[in-house]
Amino acid sequence: MSKLTVSLAGPDYDRTRALFDGRVQIKGCEIIPVAMSPEEAFHRAFRFQEFDITELSLSSYMNQVAKGVGHYVAIPVFPSRLFRHSSIYVRADRGIDRPEDLKGKIVGVPEYQMTAAVWVRGILQDEYGVRPEDVSWRNGGLEQPGREEKLKLELPAGVELKPIPVTETLSQHLDEGKIDALITALAPSCFKHNPLVRRLFPDYRATEEDYFRRTRIFPIMHVVGIRKRLIEQHPWLAVNTFMAYLEAKRLCYCDQEKIGHLFTTLPWPVEELERARTLMGEDFWSYGAKENANELDAITRYAFEQGLNERRLTPEALFVPSTLALAKV
Repeated sequence: MSKLTVSLAGPDYDRTRALFDGRVQIKGCEIIPVAMSPEEAFHRAFRFQEFDITELSLSSYMNQVAKGVGHYVAIPVFPSRLFRHSSIYVRADRGIDRPEDLKGKIVGVPEYQMTAAVWVRGILQDEYGVRPEDVSWRNGGLEQPGREEKLKLELPAGVELKPIPVTETLSQHLDEGKIDALITALAPSCFKHNPLVRRLFPDYRATEEDYFRRTRIFPIMHVVGIRKRLIEQHPWLAVNTFMAYLEAKRLCYCDQEKIGHLFTTLPWPVEELERARTLMGEDFWSYGAKENANELDAITRYAFEQGLNERRLTPEALFVPSTLALAKV
């Protein structure tokens, strides 16, 4: 019996590398791996549906689910997670010393609906009382002019969002003081050379560790989506893909634990792994909806409260049902 041939797109992170180098296979499938940046994968998947299995922006995917559109359905695999206090950059000459000082300021963001920005706005409101309507928003390309929102937005009354000129970038605007702050997943180039550009949380690791201790939330950025048509034709594909990602992550942990020869180009990676597990638990990069109930509850609430989704989504709406009820031994 011939195998199903599927394309698989996304970065070859250490936790997914075994899928890209062939050590892990999706049972019943022949994988064509296509390694690329998340930004490219999102663009090609959402606009052109080029791949069978692909990394997707969680926020963009949720928006499509809420609207009842889209060509992909997700499994609860989260290849990208990141604490986001480090993603807020401010001008040092605008009196922004605390998160509360962002009220009344002009803040840039590459895309208002991008997952990192959804998390930051939610954290700012929950933790510091800064609501989206307290800020004047500007969107556009971070380093390349002309970036636009992937999805059409209908924001709540009172939220101001304006594009910067299509020939300019947000990094330029922060560098020149045309905006007061910037929320971005990537560090702006001006951060490297302009002493007036700094992080809102200089000691962001300590802030993020404290945030995790209190909330038990490790923010989810991306999910893995599978072409809906393939799931309809091959219902077994969802769980088999989920199990393959689990095995790839298990192998990653095994590599990171090796002390005789180091898997990561850092001097003390094993100690760093132990430090993360002491704070966050043995399987700190967990997959599964139940295992990530805190994170999913927060991000679905944020997307709803911020007016990005017209209804609040549940795990049952987001993920292939069979991946929510795996067999037990």
